Amino acid sequence: MPKSNFKVYGNRWLILSIYMLIVAVNQLLWITFAPITGDATRYYGVSDLRIGILSMCFMIVYIVVSIPASWIIDKYGIRIGVGTGAIFTGIFGLLRGFAGTDYSLLLMAQVGIAIGQPFILNATTKLAARWFPIEERATAAGLGSLAMYIGILAGMTLTPYLTIGSGISGMLYVYGIISVISAVIFLVFIKEGPPTAPCLPDQEERSLVFDGFRQTLRTKDFDWLMIIFFIGLGVFNSVTTWIEDIMRPRGFSATQAGITGGLMIIGGIVGALIIPLLSDRYKKRTPFIVIALAGATIGLTGITFATSYWLLLTSGMILGFFLLSAGPIGFQYGAEITYPASEGTSNGMLLMMGQVSGIAFIFGMDSFKSSVTGSMTRSLILMIVLMVFSILMSVKLKESTILSSK
Repeated sequence: MPKSNFKVYGNRWLILSIYMLIVAVNQLLWITFAPITGDATRYYGVSDLRIGILSMCFMIVYIVVSIPASWIIDKYGIRIGVGTGAIFTGIFGLLRGFAGTDYSLLLMAQVGIAIGQPFILNATTKLAARWFPIEERATAAGLGSLAMYIGILAGMTLTPYLTIGSGISGMLYVYGIISVISAVIFLVFIKEGPPTAPCLPDQEERSLVFDGFRQTLRTKDFDWLMIIFFIGLGVFNSVTTWIEDIMRPRGFSATQAGITGGLMIIGGIVGALIIPLLSDRYKKRTPFIVIALAGATIGLTGITFATSYWLLLTSGMILGFFLLSAGPIGFQYGAEITYPASEGTSNGMLLMMGQVSGIAFIFGMDSFKSSVTGSMTRSLILMIVLMVFSILMSVKLKESTILSSK
């Protein structure tokens, strides 16, 4: 349909769906062992920590690979950039099925999948900019993030059932086949971009990743946004990792903790559908970032102090709804305020902040828990304070001029 001398193509939603598939599968492979830690320790004959490393390695590898991945995405485009991540996901996802009880081979396969992760995740705003007009980009980024949450939720819910029915080896074979099929679908059907740009010229062209670093770091609002992401993603990663340990000292069962964690993800899925859509509808970014952080702080407070199960479930849903919906809006806002820095640069830097804080927060919560009761309340209170600080920073953010001029 013609729009202000440029055309928007209907197959943009198909391209986004193909991208969402490989995102979801990559995240499913990341979270595979989280819900079956006990079974995995017995199967591979290793400690809980070594099973945890199978997921933790994704954060560590991301920090190393993120910048090169962003450069490749910006230099060579979506087909080659994300295609590289899809190939790593497919090959090493299948390799896990052949690992048997060999933990070392399994870890190598996990590292291979982890190398593919930044090639996939760092392209969310790039794909949105390549295929979508400016007023739909937060929605597109939101759906890209939605795919992450769907993959995590699928891994958390399907893995235990597949393990019961087929054993760990059978479950890994199933996921391996899925990863190969998803990679092939991406490589065969993805397109680099539409015949003509879906936006005005000054909303399209970007500088390469290394050229954009100086631009992003000189942007005060983006510096604040990185701190906000550092706090927000750190909270999410640490709470989801330690949800059972958080709940156990208050008498909640592992099943109740698991349901709470699942509701956090479901809330995030709903939030990623609704909040970015409203952001595009009203052509505003910063008010929705503030609202999301405030709502997430309320949810985190409930998680910290809830002693009744219904309040715990409600708090988990609220935390997920607001905290995870802030991500796609923040990604798009960061891409807009750092123009002409590339979307891969801003997207990758924000995600890297979350990986660093995820490692720090996860180990920090374990270090500061009570040696007597195992309570993590002190760490949670500190995170509430940090979330309040992030709200104060978000209030200072200036609205995107690219969006407001549309």
